Amino acid sequence: MKEADVQRHDTSPAEGAGWARTALAALGGLIAGFCALAVATLVSALVRPEAGPVTAVGGAVIDRSPPALKDFAVRHFGTGDKLVLQLGIVALLAVFAMAIGVLALHHRRTGSAAVLVFGAVGAAAAVGRPEGSPPDALPSVVGAAVGAGVLFLLAGRLATAPPAPRTADGAQGAFDRRGFVITATVATAASAGAGLLGRRLTSSVQAGATASRHDLVLPVPDSAAPAIPAGADLRIRGLSPFITPNKDFYRVDTALVVPRLDAGAWRLRIHGEGVARPVTVGLHDLLRRETIERDITLACVSNEVGGPYVGNARWIGVRLADLLREAGVRPPSAGGPADQIVARSVDGMTIGTPVEAVMDGRDAMLTFGMNGEPLPFAHGFPVRMVVPGLYGYVSACKWVEDIELTTFDAYDAYWVRRSWAQQAPVKTESRIDTPRASASPQPGTVPVAGVAWAQHRGISRVEVRVDGGPWHPARLAAEDSRDTWRQWVWEWPATPGRHTLEVRATDGTGATQTGKRTGTLPDGATGWHSVVVDVSVR
Repeated sequence: MKEADVQRHDTSPAEGAGWARTALAALGGLIAGFCALAVATLVSALVRPEAGPVTAVGGAVIDRSPPALKDFAVRHFGTGDKLVLQLGIVALLAVFAMAIGVLALHHRRTGSAAVLVFGAVGAAAAVGRPEGSPPDALPSVVGAAVGAGVLFLLAGRLATAPPAPRTADGAQGAFDRRGFVITATVATAASAGAGLLGRRLTSSVQAGATASRHDLVLPVPDSAAPAIPAGADLRIRGLSPFITPNKDFYRVDTALVVPRLDAGAWRLRIHGEGVARPVTVGLHDLLRRETIERDITLACVSNEVGGPYVGNARWIGVRLADLLREAGVRPPSAGGPADQIVARSVDGMTIGTPVEAVMDGRDAMLTFGMNGEPLPFAHGFPVRMVVPGLYGYVSACKWVEDIELTTFDAYDAYWVRRSWAQQAPVKTESRIDTPRASASPQPGTVPVAGVAWAQHRGISRVEVRVDGGPWHPARLAAEDSRDTWRQWVWEWPATPGRHTLEVRATDGTGATQTGKRTGTLPDGATGWHSVVVDVSVR
């Protein structure tokens, strides 16, 4: 018994030292990963922020994700989907960094080489982005080189032991803790400084863009939007306001880093098939043109039945059709060779829009103002496209910098290559805003209210029913235009119990929205929105 006790006492210090080395090795991997990302932040500030490894890899993940996964992310995380993706990437990198740190404890060169492999992945992702170029590889390459060097040094400190007596079983019980701590501290501090400098450089560059937006004075429109009719906003508690504030307007795009462009440096090029006179314009060129102001509702194709990805705003800009005509473009109905406009964003996004839809007389715009102020950066500053009646993925290109005239047969835009339809007019939809699902109103008169939209066709009727019973006509708010949504309300004589409320709308052509439920792929969801409420006496 005593001999066994002695054996346990003799071997436990070595085991403890082994666990300590492994834990420090994992920590060393994390520190090396931090150093790599921090240095990459500095280098990306000198190249461009979008070339950073997390952003580049995140963009590559988005590009290669199946449509169903993207749809899931939008449904469940909304505008936070990009933050969730970035946090997920950082978490995975942390796990891999710890594993590589442990690997380096036993194989220093192999562990350092593994860091370089991750750098190569980041570099390939950055260069492979639609807007990528060879210099975009630098942040990942330089960051990985620094990370590999730091890991090699830290692993060396864990492998090197100062003179110390061996334990009974011959194991060396000590390693260079002091050297590890000093090396880790110096590397972390230096890299943190590099990262902070990189952020400061990025902020200074973005400050110019912010100043250009702040200094932009929107022109008085030559063709102002009519005043919103009295009664267009029912002002019912819980009902979406007729005009969606900029801060509440939905955002669905693939940009992990919101582009911040200097208004003075922005240029738009128009070229391609049927373009007799290629055009290049700046923002101030647009400001000097005839401007229009319109209320237009935008909707995202990823919006589920009853979903939040729809909003109404007052836009100011210029008619895109005017620019196209000046470039010599004719619509297909007039014999033009091109039937598709491919709009390209500075972040590489491509959006394909029918030429006919832009030139058929509707208020298709290049906009630079939203609700009385310059476009917010998140919504496309300095210029974006807005085309009434089409889902955003085939019309509403943000941060647009290039317009190419081509054909649908010749080119598939970003989302079309990912199984979405080439052409996607907005479907007739309606939504119950109040009462919300699982609400508990009291018996008596309960206002059931919401919005309905069928852009460029308008809404002519909204009906509500309870528990599958007869349809009841709702009272429509005054119509602003056929390009905006329309509020509605039905006074429900609510009785105690659990009830299901459903709504359907009829558009200006007389077509009533279908009750058949379909998903968002490939060209927008269909079905009647419903909510279940529990009316009870309190």
